[in-house]
Amino acid sequence: MELMTPKEIVAELDKYIIGQDRAKRAVAVALRNRYRRSKLSEALREEITPKNILMKGPTGVGKTEIARRLAKLVKAPFVKVEATKYTEVGYVGRDVESMIRDLVENAIRLVKDEKFEQVKATATVNANKRIRDILMKKQKPNAPKTTTNNLADGAVEVVVEDDKINPEVLLKEIEEGKWDKEIIEMEVIEAPRAIEIIPGNQDTNISSFLGGILPKNRKLRKISVAQARRNIVNEESARLIDMDSVNEEGIRRAEQEGIIFIDEIDKIAISSNAHGGPDVSREGVQRDILPFVEGCTVNTKYGIIRTDYILFIAAGAFHIAKVEDLIPELQGRFPIRVELDNLTEKEFYRILTQPKNAITKQQAELLKVDNIDLVFEEDALKEIARIAEMENENNENIGARRLHTIIESLLQDISFEAGADHPMSKVVITKAFVQKELEQTVKKYDLSKYIM
Repeated sequence: MELMTPKEIVAELDKYIIGQDRAKRAVAVALRNRYRRSKLSEALREEITPKNILMKGPTGVGKTEIARRLAKLVKAPFVKVEATKYTEVGYVGRDVESMIRDLVENAIRLVKDEKFEQVKATATVNANKRIRDILMKKQKPNAPKTTTNNLADGAVEVVVEDDKINPEVLLKEIEEGKWDKEIIEMEVIEAPRAIEIIPGNQDTNISSFLGGILPKNRKLRKISVAQARRNIVNEESARLIDMDSVNEEGIRRAEQEGIIFIDEIDKIAISSNAHGGPDVSREGVQRDILPFVEGCTVNTKYGIIRTDYILFIAAGAFHIAKVEDLIPELQGRFPIRVELDNLTEKEFYRILTQPKNAITKQQAELLKVDNIDLVFEEDALKEIARIAEMENENNENIGARRLHTIIESLLQDISFEAGADHPMSKVVITKAFVQKELEQTVKKYDLSKYIM
């Protein structure tokens, strides 16, 4: 796999995530090390395992987004899991092994999508031909029409008008999309119903076990030509690709390139001040996670996968428990520790203006649908950033998510009144407008500095 340098990776992450340079550098180096490892001899490659990363920081500062963007950047199999949804072996609930199965499913889907793209052109040609055959049967030609012409010398000329559909012309029209809205009747494969062996546990779905054994149910349905084309292309693509090679490549990618992001890991840490309660179960979940992080083999329906080379990124706020409250064996498997910074007024302003997916840009595009040209003045954005910092300092620190709360409150009346029944109108958000709409919040914090 060809990969960007760490500096290039950080530059790409900077387009979406503001600040947190240490965390970005750590994940960029970890990702580049994978590329470096892939260039070594097989014997040496077996000895090198990824250095797992532990991120510590409050909610909303970019922990999850860094991991998600990283995986998207290199098209690596990626799974985000919550540590709190797992239970110790022997208890009812989701077992830790399911995170590995989810990763394999993700890897298989990635490989399958790539293979589908390779055969899509052939599959589309085959699909259009099948649709043509269905339409030919539907559009049955009538009996030949005859026209009688009287000639000047008294003779009679009989002209036979052939009403038969030309298959080549019809196929060309189908390819051009002229028949896309036409309704046809065809057999479609019914999706199997999910039947759970253990209620509440989605990992023990009997349909997934019997899917390859039982014949697929087909049902006659009336659908548009466009929908029929999509269905047939999927069927044809599945027929054209070798699923055994897909499964094999999926397993390999999950093993060598997979990334598992374990969020809320601090919630399964046992605080040094806490005693009794669910602590035994929490420690049990930690001990269940440990073998997968250390490296083991897991049986999946696609084959056996080794977890030795999967990159694990764990994250947590660690407000109550500390990193040291995790069991020592688990701590040792996350050698790279990164502490993410609290967001300040300066970062909030950059979040509102710089990223490609900035919330202000999203809101402007949404309201443009209803003929509202929304514009934020620079002073207004600075005021929003200042209020966001004050809110986080005086209430719960929810990081950049505070901006969503403020923006929604600020634009509530505008969003409610907007409609497509008026011409394009320009709405400018000024500092005065922000202070007026958020008057109670501003007043509360202006008074708080006088209270001893």
